[in-house]
Amino acid sequence: MSEIFERQPAASKPLVLPRGESASVDAAALDWQDCGAAGFAVKPLLEDSESGLRTWLMKVEAGAFSELHAHDEVEQIYVIEGSFYDQHNTYRAGDYIVRAPGAMHTAGSETGAIVMLFYSAA
Repeated sequence: MSEIFERQPAASKPLVLPRGESASVDAAALDWQDCGAAGFAVKPLLEDSESGLRTWLMKVEAGAFSELHAHDEVEQIYVIEGSFYDQHNTYRAGDYIVRAPGAMHTAGSETGAIVMLFYSAA
């Protein structure tokens, strides 16, 4: 399996899963970070190594495309704005996609998109 998104040091530290409390981050104030895939940038919101949970916002530039790849975790995608596609379908704002660990897929956008990504252990 090949993970296309490199884990980069965060300019602002993402949240860790709170224990018995709440936590928040001003996502609008965070900078988009290069994630190692041309045309894709992320804002890590939550990264908890103990539970394996990750929540990111991802910006996909118009025309960006990622070749066939897979993730070791469950991947959930919620399209916030624009359109986002894989080898099966084009998804628009309000659409939700879930992929099993190891599910091979492409990713891209013809018009640009903002999506929320959730990663978790199976």
